[in-house]
Amino acid sequence: MAPLPSSLSEDLLTIIESLRRRRKDLSDFQLQRLRSCTGPLAIQQQYAAELREDLDTFARHVEDLDLSVDDQRTERDRRELRQVVDEFRADLASLKKETRAALLASKRAIDANQLSNRDELLRSSAVREKQDLNEKVAEDALMKANNDVTEALQRTISLMQGELEKSVLSTQLLDASSASLRSTSSTHDVLDGLLVTSKHLITALEKSDWLDRMLVLAGLAFFILVVAFILKQRIVDRGLRIAFWWTRFIPDFSSDEELLSMEEAKMVASAVTGTVVSVAMTASSAVAAAAASASLSLAPAPVSSSSLGESSVPSDKDAAPTPLDVLSDVLLSSSDNRDNARETAFHDEL
Repeated sequence: MAPLPSSLSEDLLTIIESLRRRRKDLSDFQLQRLRSCTGPLAIQQQYAAELREDLDTFARHVEDLDLSVDDQRTERDRRELRQVVDEFRADLASLKKETRAALLASKRAIDANQLSNRDELLRSSAVREKQDLNEKVAEDALMKANNDVTEALQRTISLMQGELEKSVLSTQLLDASSASLRSTSSTHDVLDGLLVTSKHLITALEKSDWLDRMLVLAGLAFFILVVAFILKQRIVDRGLRIAFWWTRFIPDFSSDEELLSMEEAKMVASAVTGTVVSVAMTASSAVAAAAASASLSLAPAPVSSSSLGESSVPSDKDAAPTPLDVLSDVLLSSSDNRDNARETAFHDEL
């Protein structure tokens, strides 16, 4: 079954391919060159420096690729990229071990070459054996020191990873706490506004409650006054009238003054009515005279005196009442009705 095509981005695929080429170059060329180097020592150190620099560059690229794992969108991409990163890390560890081994092999070769040269110069076997022993002890010490340094670095890396995870968790907790504080602050602002609105409403309700109480008390007082007035009219006043019924037969001389005032008012009303009637008659006669003179001036032929007397002067019986006459009649009738009402009231009181 053919493998599934990768869904990673083009940039990541390019970086991965570049790292693979660099790994191949390190393992196939530089390590072999360093391992087969037999001197001189300056060339061996140059090869070792180039190899260390390339290994550091390779490690930085692997770390950058590891940081981009969490930026992937899908779980498949993250899992695939994580596998690639783990593969590169394993290759990096293997390359470091091979580098140390190549350095040791190169150093052994250089030392062996130097020893051979020295042996050829000195031709002394004792010196060669002692030197071999010293070199072996030095190599063992160097290997032990390298192993100790590697283990210490691994422990440091694990501790740094743990601290990094703790810092990430702390950052997430701080973000969640900040969001909770913001929501609590907004809720507090809303509740503060509700409390202010409730305070205003309660104040308005208290004012309306006092007003309603005053209105209820005023209505109750008015009702009590009305009931008291009705009781006074129905019980007290009626009882007094029943108790003092004999006072009706006592003559009241104040009615004479009322009759005199009524007569005076009647005389004043009749005088005013007569004045109004006279003014109305004068005005109507003036209007009739003006109309007659205007008709005479506009007539085309003379008219006889007999026909003029018969047609121009209407009789008092056939003449229509003027508005002033109607007004005077109304005033007279109203004054008569008023006098009749007063006389009727006076007789009722008697």
